[in-house]
Amino acid sequence: MTQVRKGQAPARLERGEFHLRFQHNFADPRFDAVRDELGKVEDIAWQNYQDGRKAPTTRKAGPGFADPDYELAAEWLVASEKLKAAERRQKDPASPSRVLIVCGAARNDGTCPGEMSKTFRMAQWLETAVAAEGMQADLLDLSHIVSGYDHHIHPCKGCVSTAMPLCHWPCSCYPNHSLNQVNDWMNEIYEKWVSAHAVIIATPVYWYQAPSPLKLMIDRLVCADGGNPDPTSTHGKHADEAKALEEKGWDYPKHLAGRAFGLVVHGDVAGAESLRRNLADWLTWMGLVDAGVQSALDRYVGYYEPYFNSHETLDRETAFQEEVRNVGRAVANAVRELRAGRLSQPDAKLRNPRPK
Repeated sequence: MTQVRKGQAPARLERGEFHLRFQHNFADPRFDAVRDELGKVEDIAWQNYQDGRKAPTTRKAGPGFADPDYELAAEWLVASEKLKAAERRQKDPASPSRVLIVCGAARNDGTCPGEMSKTFRMAQWLETAVAAEGMQADLLDLSHIVSGYDHHIHPCKGCVSTAMPLCHWPCSCYPNHSLNQVNDWMNEIYEKWVSAHAVIIATPVYWYQAPSPLKLMIDRLVCADGGNPDPTSTHGKHADEAKALEEKGWDYPKHLAGRAFGLVVHGDVAGAESLRRNLADWLTWMGLVDAGVQSALDRYVGYYEPYFNSHETLDRETAFQEEVRNVGRAVANAVRELRAGRLSQPDAKLRNPRPK
C-alpha cells in the first residue's frame, strides 16, 4: 500500500483569529445593533469549525451504493439524484435537443466594469443561431460569480491527484459548512452539462489563458472525467481507501462523453489560437465530439487597438459575427447527426491501453 503523505496543512486558527475573520463579514456599521446576536452565531460557527462539521445534514446512502448504511451529505445525494435524472432525460430519444452555451468572460455591466462583455454578445448570437435550428439554447453566464451575492465556484482541491476514486461525481468537496465554503454554483452547472447534447464555450483571452471563472469551472469538471459516483466506496474522503481502490484497477468513467462541442475564442493581441487549442484538447480528452472545422473559432477583435471603443469595433466585424453564428449552426448539425446515429467517434470502441 502506498503511503499517504502528511505535513502540509496549516495549523488550525486560534479563537482570536477566528473572531477577526468571522466579524470581518459584518464590518458594516449597520450590523452594530445586532452585535450580541452575531456573537452567539459566532460561537456556534467556532464550535462547528473545531468539530470539522462539514456536512451537518446526512442520511444513509441506501440501495445501489457500496455501503448503503454510510451517512452521506444530504446535499450531495440531492445533487447526485439530479444528475442521474438529467442523464436519463438527455439519453431519451424523445427529449428536445439542448445546447449549453457558456459565456466565459468575467465582465458584465452589473459590477465594476459597468459594461457588458463582447463575449456575452457572441453568446447571444449563438443562442439565436441554435434556436433557429430548432434546438433549446441554455445560457450559462459565468460572470455571475463576480456580480452575484455570495455566489461562488470554489477551487478544485485536487483530490484526483491523491487517487482518482477520491474525486467524487459530482464533487463532494463542497459545501464544507465548517469552513464556510458554501453557496457553490457547481452542482447547478454539473446538471446543465449533463442535460446538454452539446456545449459551446465562448470566451475572451485573459493573459494568454482562460478567464478565472472559466478556469474554475474547468478544474471542477475534473470529476466528470473518471470521477467516482459512489462516495461510500471511499467512506467520504479516506485517502487510503481511495488509493487501494485505484491500485486494484479503475475504469475512469467519462461521464460527459458523446456530447458535441464548439468554441469561440477571441482576443485583442495574442493567445486566441493557443487557448482555442487548449480548450479543444480538454473537451476531446473528456470524450466530447468535435463538430467540425467551422465549430471552433479563434479571432482577434480590434487587433492592437484601444479598449474603449472595442464594442464599436465588434459592430463592424460582420464577417466575424457570421462566423460565430456558424459555430452554433455547426454544433446544431452535429447534435442532429449524433442523435440520429449518423455521427460517432471513429475510435469510440477502441480500448485505451493507458486510461486516465
